Amino acid sequence: MDTMNIALPGNLKDYVQSRVAEGGYSSVSEYIRELIRADQKQSAEQLLEQEILRGLNSGEPAPMTADNWNDIRLELKRRFLDRKSST
Repeated sequence: MDTMNIALPGNLKDYVQSRVAEGGYSSVSEYIRELIRADQKQSAEQLLEQEILRGLNSGEPAPMTADNWNDIRLELKRRFLDRKSST
């Protein structure tokens, strides 16, 4: 795991330390990791909302055909295999 150092003013340092003590975190690092995960989740939710709105505003709905669903399945399989081969 990589290390990152941050500088905090005294009032923020005190706040973080109190949150660690009150929140049952084992360390400041654990608390910061939790904050970062929460931020990642919030960003993903915002992106999903944007995509849903984009879809809703994209025009009149069209019926889905079997070919449409097959194309979607193939694209998802391709993406999965691409990610799997890159790791």
